[in-house]
Amino acid sequence: MKTHSQIAEENFKNGYNCAQSVFITYAEKYGIDKETALKLSSSFGGGMGRLREVCGAVSAMFMIAGLENGYTENDNDEIKAKHYTLIQNLAKEFKQKHGSIICRDLLGLDGEDNPIPSKRTSKYYSERPCEYFIKDVCDILDKLMAK
Repeated sequence: MKTHSQIAEENFKNGYNCAQSVFITYAEKYGIDKETALKLSSSFGGGMGRLREVCGAVSAMFMIAGLENGYTENDNDEIKAKHYTLIQNLAKEFKQKHGSIICRDLLGLDGEDNPIPSKRTSKYYSERPCEYFIKDVCDILDKLMAK
């Protein structure tokens, strides 16, 4: 049986963006069909619409953490703080391994915002570290879910 990391990596290599690759790996567990999951997570690729802000894999990790441990009460600051602590801890764990949660920093880019996606070629995959970020996010999520 394949691990979540392996499934997410395959999703990425099949052309899905980083956020989609992670989110669709877990969506079924929460009763979210693949098409809805792909649409919901599509805007977060490339650091949010290729703005190169928060890494798409990290954004998906936060969305899954919300599905797993999120809150629904709008007036309970204690519950909100507990959830935000979880999110900050997830970000910290990713940062400890990769130095940042910001896409442009992770990819060593100058911050140019270009909406045109890069062609998915063998060169693209050999130069892009995204699959490692995706796999690490899945490992972090699996640890969270095992608790």
